[in-house]
Amino acid sequence: MLNKYFRAIVGTLILLSVVLTVYVNENWIWFTVFIGANILQSAFTKWCLMEIILQKLGIKK
Repeated sequence: MLNKYFRAIVGTLILLSVVLTVYVNENWIWFTVFIGANILQSAFTKWCLMEIILQKLGIKK
């Protein structure tokens, strides 16, 4: 269940940042880069802040 919420939130944030980049300011692309870098580091370190937040909200692994 946690994986489902994680994917939905991350996908939404990426799409939102792309829309903001196109319609508001091109510097919003850095938000997309930040999300991608965090996903990449979590693959190597097995640590993800979003996962911790979702668990504290009561989402079960």
